[in-house]
Amino acid sequence: MSRSRVPLLLGGTAAAGIGYYLYTAGGDRKVAQKQAEADAHRVSAKFKSELPGREKEAEKDAQVLGRQAGAKFDNALSKTEAELARAKSDAEAYTRDAKDATLKKIDDFDRKVETEASKAKSGISSWFGGK
Repeated sequence: MSRSRVPLLLGGTAAAGIGYYLYTAGGDRKVAQKQAEADAHRVSAKFKSELPGREKEAEKDAQVLGRQAGAKFDNALSKTEAELARAKSDAEAYTRDAKDATLKKIDDFDRKVETEASKAKSGISSWFGGK
């Protein structure tokens, strides 16, 4: 069973840091603490001084990314609208063709019924002495 080595590494790093400050302070615990606090303050001040510049840079990056995302969205939207328009025209053409075919079949059926009805009428009339 494997265990995480992160706690061991963190503990070792902390021990090394404490050892460094105690060594540079000549073993005096209060001086080592003051040096560690001064270093932490210096690092914090440096980080805070770089932060405002990075804020403007991050804002510019966010604007660029926003424009790119907007352009991609607009492109996808226009493609979708074009595909929908094409599908709509295809559906209308299919509906028109189906309607025309149905009306043609109905007309053919009507002609056939009328033809057969006229034949039947002439046949029945001939029985009773008509034409």
